[in-house]
Amino acid sequence: MPRRALPALLIALVAVLAAGCAAPARTQVTTVTLRLWDDQVAKAYGTSFQEFERQNPDITVDLDVVPYADYFVSLPAQLERGEGDDIFWLNSAYLGTLADAGALMDIERVLPGRSSRWVPAAVDQYSRDGGLWGVPALTDGRIVTYYNKAVLAGAGVDPTTLAWSPDPAKDTLLSALRRLTVDAAGRTADQPGFDPAHVARYGFNAGRDLQAIYYDFVGSNGGRFQAPDGTFSFAEPASVQAFQYLTDLINVHHVAPPADDTNDNADYARDAFLSGRLALFQSGTYNLRNVADGAGFEWGIAPMVAGPAGRVSVVNSVVAAGNAKTPHPEAVVRVLDWIGSEPGANPVGGRGAALPAVTGSQQKFFDYWRERGVETGYFGALGGTATIDPPMGPRFGTASRAFSPILGEVFAGRVPVAQGLQQAQDAANAAVRAG
Repeated sequence: MPRRALPALLIALVAVLAAGCAAPARTQVTTVTLRLWDDQVAKAYGTSFQEFERQNPDITVDLDVVPYADYFVSLPAQLERGEGDDIFWLNSAYLGTLADAGALMDIERVLPGRSSRWVPAAVDQYSRDGGLWGVPALTDGRIVTYYNKAVLAGAGVDPTTLAWSPDPAKDTLLSALRRLTVDAAGRTADQPGFDPAHVARYGFNAGRDLQAIYYDFVGSNGGRFQAPDGTFSFAEPASVQAFQYLTDLINVHHVAPPADDTNDNADYARDAFLSGRLALFQSGTYNLRNVADGAGFEWGIAPMVAGPAGRVSVVNSVVAAGNAKTPHPEAVVRVLDWIGSEPGANPVGGRGAALPAVTGSQQKFFDYWRERGVETGYFGALGGTATIDPPMGPRFGTASRAFSPILGEVFAGRVPVAQGLQQAQDAANAAVRAG
C-alpha cells in the first residue's frame, strides 16, 4: 500500500470508530403550557401529565396557575398579539369574542369524532358556527349549599328546607340567617342590641357572584339575565326582586358580608366559611375539594336555597382551548386529546378535585366523595332539575366589564337596585352594540 494512503485510511478508521461510540441522538422535547385557575385541579393534572409525558417523551406540559380574579385581565390581549399559553381554560363569557377573532382551535377539525366522550351540555355550550371551540374539561353540576353542622344544629336550622321569597309570609331563609349571624359580643341578628358593625359570623354569602348567587336567585324567582337573542334583560321585575332580596341581606339585615369585602375578592366567602366566619356557603363542585381540605369543623352539603320558582341553578362547564397561533400545534393537539380522554381526566375525578366533563370519568368523582361520607347527589338531580341559561353571546365578556362595576355599587347599597340594574343593563347592551 502506498504510504500516502495511510493517513487517509487512519482518518477514515477513526471516523468510523467515533461514530460507533457516539451517544444516540436525543429526542427533541416540546414544552406545552397550560393556563388554568384552580389549584386543586392543577394538583390532579400533575398526576395526569406524568403519565402523559411517560407515553409522550417528546412533550412536557407546564402548568400556569393564575387566580381567577386576574385570569382574564391579560389573556385576551395576549391572544390578540399572537402570544399567550398554548392551552388555556375558557368559560362561556369569553367564548364568542375569542372564537370570532380566530384565537381558538376548532376541536371538530383537529380532533374529529371525539365529542361522544363529553357531556352533551358542555359540547352544546361551546359549539358555535359549526365548530367546537375547546375540549370540555370540567362541568360544575348544580349549585349547592355547604354548611357548618355544629352552627346550624345550635341554631335549630335545617338547611334542606331553606327558601327565599319576596313575600315575608313564605320566606324561611331570612329568619334562619338572623339566628346564624352573630356579633362580636355573641348576640344574634334577631336579638336586641345586635351590633352590625362588629359581626363575628355571617349567615350567608349573598354577594356579586354570578355563578353561585345572583344567576340562581334570578332563576329561582322565574326571572332571566339574558333574552334568547343574547341581549341583557336583568332589569325586569322578577330579576329586580331577586337582586333586592340579596342586597337587603347585606345592607338592611346585615346577615351577609359587606359588598366592599366581596366585590373584588372572589375567594372571600369561601375563606370566611373555612375559618368559621360564615355559616352557609352557596357554591358548586369547584369548591368541594377546597372545603374538604380547608374546613376545620364538621360540614355537610344541602341543596341550594329554593325560591318562588323552586331551585333553579346555572350549570356551567369549562373547556381547555387551544391557542390557534401556537408555534407547535401538533403537540398542543396531542395534549388536548389527553385532557379530553378518560386516562387524562381520571385523576381529576379520582382525586375529587372537580367533576370531569369526560362522562367516563365522572363516576370516579362521585365514588371518591361517597367513600368519604360526602353526599354528592345534590350536585345532580337530587338537587333539582330546573336551570337558568349560562352566560351566552359573543361579547358577554365585554358586556360583563360594563355591567359588573355598576352591580358592585348596587350590592354595596350605594345605588338603588331598580335604578342600578337598569343602568347596568343599558351599559351591557350598549357595549355589545358598540363591539
